[in-house]
Amino acid sequence: MITITDVSLSYGERILFKDVNLKFTPGNCYGIIGANGAGKSTFLKILAGEIEHDRGEISVSSGERIAVLKQDHFAFEEFGVLETVIMGYPKLYTVQKEREAIYAKDDFSEADGIRVSELEADFAELGGWEAEAQAGQILSGLGLEEADHDRVMSELDESKKVRVLLAQALFGNPDILLLDEPTNGLDLESIAWLEDFLIEFPNTVIVVSHDRHFLNAVCTQICDIDFGKIAAYSGNYDFWYQMSQMLQRQARDQLKKREEKARELKEFIQRFASNAAKSRQATSRKKVLEKLDLENITITSRKFPYVGFKPDREIGNNVLKTEDLSFSSDGADILNRFTIRVNKGDKIAFVGTEHQAKSALFDLIAGEQKPSYGEFAWGQTATFSYFPKENALWFNSDLSITDWLKQYSPDQDDTYVRSFLGRMLFSGDEALKPVNVLSGGEKVRCMLARMMLSGANVLILDEPTNHLDLEAITALNDGLLAFKGVVLFNSRDHQFVNSVANRIVEILPGGIIDRMMPFDDYLMDESVKTLRSEAYHQEGRLRI
Repeated sequence: MITITDVSLSYGERILFKDVNLKFTPGNCYGIIGANGAGKSTFLKILAGEIEHDRGEISVSSGERIAVLKQDHFAFEEFGVLETVIMGYPKLYTVQKEREAIYAKDDFSEADGIRVSELEADFAELGGWEAEAQAGQILSGLGLEEADHDRVMSELDESKKVRVLLAQALFGNPDILLLDEPTNGLDLESIAWLEDFLIEFPNTVIVVSHDRHFLNAVCTQICDIDFGKIAAYSGNYDFWYQMSQMLQRQARDQLKKREEKARELKEFIQRFASNAAKSRQATSRKKVLEKLDLENITITSRKFPYVGFKPDREIGNNVLKTEDLSFSSDGADILNRFTIRVNKGDKIAFVGTEHQAKSALFDLIAGEQKPSYGEFAWGQTATFSYFPKENALWFNSDLSITDWLKQYSPDQDDTYVRSFLGRMLFSGDEALKPVNVLSGGEKVRCMLARMMLSGANVLILDEPTNHLDLEAITALNDGLLAFKGVVLFNSRDHQFVNSVANRIVEILPGGIIDRMMPFDDYLMDESVKTLRSEAYHQEGRLRI
């Protein structure tokens, strides 16, 4: 259990937290939410002891072990994958290494014998004999093939390193688990495994995530950071959202009533301040006005960008056809004989573990790459706008955000472009920042603004929710639901996929599964499960 009493933290004049009082108890999963920059990751670092707070007290129950999801993906380059996972339980790892060092000695003394017998007892009590099996089971659940378990960390790509570090945090049944964006880099299957793991986890979990479905699945309480305060709410994210909307409506109504009262008082004071007969009443109302507190009625610091896509022309029935579309790179087949017909009204989510194939497909139909084989054809009325997964090349300049967006705007008027940027939360001087210093989330909002100005009736989006906060994801989600054109997209956000898509296409080794149904129905479809199982068995790549 963690108890937080009157904790405060400031950076200069900026107050990040003030007088925070919370208690985190076993058996609960706490979701930490808040706008970008509210201090979610900083709060986890305070709990982990990585950052000192200014005032207050944080106490952890005696003997309880805290495990933290490490953020440095290159910190364990020289270690094996299984060894890196076991390092997540430092006490066991220390015993294991000392035990191995004694057994490796050429001259085994009597003192060594006594010490190693003690270590053997500790090793067994800490679960050392099952450690590698448990580590392997977690790695497999998170999508690492068994061949990767015996490799060195330096041999893995970054997406696999992320999974190993997550396995490290989960290993050894820690008493308190601190997870900062644990679903980043995971595919939908691995996220589902992690959800099941945390639902069954008996101890305390504190997690920061932008994945609404994940928060709904695992959280028993939500801790909302707003205006330097952290308020705890029972229930999952959806319950918090409904509660917060109700509380905000009440706060807005209360503020409106106080503002109306203040206006009435001011009018009375101005009218009768010089009237001797009513001067006492005017003085009395002035005192009431002074006590009327308008500043402490806060609504929320959250800001939602406006995301709305308006096609310049309606799309026809013929949207896109591909025939045996294939792409190879460095001798490896990435996309193989992909054939599909896209129809008017389709909002297609491309899912599955073949992530390179999905990105290759988008690059091909957007004209960013040339196919190795096969062909594709857009319909005459189709106009597309593309959101690539990697956008660094788009921002390799020192143009201001305003000048950058002007390149894609049909209206070159500064006022028009600035007002458009304002709706995307780049107001005032923010719109004058050079694009080469923007954060990941700011770049995504710029790319979405470019797409909104395009007037396209087909949107191609490769993992657009990466780097966005919950408010921006919600705005994009709503914008795509309202869009009257065709959407082709790929995302690891379960709720985003389930709410937007009306058609699911899963790219498998050797073929595809294509179904007109929502994502949740797709996952439960028995025929789909059978086809997927057969596809991976044939390739020898099925993960249990």
